[in-house]
Amino acid sequence: MNINDFDFDLPEHLIAQTPLLDRTSSRMLVLNRETKEVSHQQFRDIIDYIQPGDCLVINDTRVIPARLFGIKKDTGAKIEVLLLTEQEQDHWEVLVKPARKVPVGTTLVFGDGKLTATCVKEKEHGGRVFQFHYEGIFYQILDKLGEMPLPPYIKAQLEEKDRYQTVYAKHEGSAAAPTAGLHFTEELLEKLKAKGVQITTITLHVGLGTFRPVSVENIEEHKMHAEFYQISAETASILNETRVNNGKIIAVGTTSVRTLETIARDHHGKFVEASGWTDIFIYPPYQFKAIDGMITNFHLPKSTLIMLVSALVDKETVLQAYQEAVKEQYRFFSFGDAMLIIT
Repeated sequence: MNINDFDFDLPEHLIAQTPLLDRTSSRMLVLNRETKEVSHQQFRDIIDYIQPGDCLVINDTRVIPARLFGIKKDTGAKIEVLLLTEQEQDHWEVLVKPARKVPVGTTLVFGDGKLTATCVKEKEHGGRVFQFHYEGIFYQILDKLGEMPLPPYIKAQLEEKDRYQTVYAKHEGSAAAPTAGLHFTEELLEKLKAKGVQITTITLHVGLGTFRPVSVENIEEHKMHAEFYQISAETASILNETRVNNGKIIAVGTTSVRTLETIARDHHGKFVEASGWTDIFIYPPYQFKAIDGMITNFHLPKSTLIMLVSALVDKETVLQAYQEAVKEQYRFFSFGDAMLIIT
């Protein structure tokens, strides 16, 4: 399957630069997997589509202020660093710009010197492994020195850091937000619970896969970057019980989808307590084992995310829905509107 099969025209003015004041006031395009019908709603209307006994799965990862600006200790040259994944204690995989200026052995200094880092390994595509040195608590230092790693297509300054976090963000470790969850408020989640909808959590820390474009024509040759996930025994039990009772499992975001499909793939369609690293790449034709539907935002052309969405319905229907979204002036990408795919 060719990468150009997942291309579409998107006017630049539809790329949302700032979040809406009210999270639930986003628009929501509803796509029925079976009938292929499209309807246009507000996100708060999601309560009409998820039924008692269904289970909503949210990703409770928390974005860290992962973008750092430092200087080389020996020359004073400015270097930008994006933290991706902590591999072991104080050893992080990172992206650096400009990468050619940071060979193994380079030491960078951040802020007033409370944080330094030494390059211990070079990786492809500008990747490096840094060992960090500091006194105190790493995440507290990062909170003072780092910036939120907004995607490159967002040019506007983010006035409130929390608007790039879900209201249920808990476990620190993501280099990007699981943006489908940005539409929920605590009040809306409580309304869903009151209706009889189960809400349960998984954790997947979003890493390099979000930032790396597909650089091959034949998408089957693309290699996804591994990301850390975790699912509790309680969540596994709720999901298995939902299945037994014929409820639907609705994943919030592609990160939740990838986590659930990894678990189901590795355990014969069952959900179990587990943690590890997943590099699952979902594209058509893929047979879903874990989910019945999903909530997602509108994704970049030629991205692995639009490929995943196309696998859940079919490529032609998804691209037609995207054309409809463009025509109706939906807001795209991280701070944009939502799409609900259901049966």
